[in-house]
Amino acid sequence: MGKSVAGRIHDAIAGLTAAEKRAARGLLGSYPTLGLAPVAEFALHAGVSSASVLRFVAQLGYKSYPDFQRALRDEMEQRSKSPLQRSPTGISESPDDPRFLDHFIAQAVDNLRRAAALIPASEFEAVCTRLAESRGTCWLAGGRFTDFLAGYMEAHLRLIRPGVRRFDGRPATQADQMLDVRDGDTAIIFDVRRYDPALLQLASDLAAKRVQIVLITDEWMSPVSRFAKLVLPGYTEMGRTWDANGALLTVVEAVLARTTELTWTTASKRMGAIERP
Repeated sequence: MGKSVAGRIHDAIAGLTAAEKRAARGLLGSYPTLGLAPVAEFALHAGVSSASVLRFVAQLGYKSYPDFQRALRDEMEQRSKSPLQRSPTGISESPDDPRFLDHFIAQAVDNLRRAAALIPASEFEAVCTRLAESRGTCWLAGGRFTDFLAGYMEAHLRLIRPGVRRFDGRPATQADQMLDVRDGDTAIIFDVRRYDPALLQLASDLAAKRVQIVLITDEWMSPVSRFAKLVLPGYTEMGRTWDANGALLTVVEAVLARTTELTWTTASKRMGAIERP
């Protein structure tokens, strides 16, 4: 599967005209519902002309509006599939395949390559530079299958820079933590299909406080992308019942490695102070 519609918007938005950007923001604000509406309704909601909507769709690389809508419907079908709906095909030639591990690892390696192709170098560098600057607090949050990634990244970032905190999953505690969020803070949110509504609400609340949101997500692009300034997507599809987050872990480790390099003068002192006997 290629990039999602949201992913294409994220890549193209810097080169869009003012009217096309309004169309893009309108779609991301009501994703994907608005894109499935007739052109005239899309245009009215976004506050642009129908011609601007069609030009916007063409800028994303779609040949026609129906082609664009087909892509959205296909994307929504893939995003909403539960593990029971995913056919375990594409890796093993038979249920008792003696080379299952080899096939699985080959697919995982391919996912790493595809993740590298998905992420623009400028986007990756912007995330690492933001973290290395150590401005404000860096908040982290994950969902049911990604909270471990948030915890892993938190543990390493604490060694590199000050001001690192992870949102608690309990609503009451999270509400208390929101009192400490400030304009200019950074939030790294992990969200993969099937997307967590609580993370979307958290992103909305953070955006209202003018927090710069970094989203680490899968190839179908979490709805959190509508609030994210920077997005690092990775491939998770394995052709089996369960998706795999190995590519996302590698992206996290790449961010940690690069951020450490960018802030080595101060990071090395922090690490030295912690490891000093």
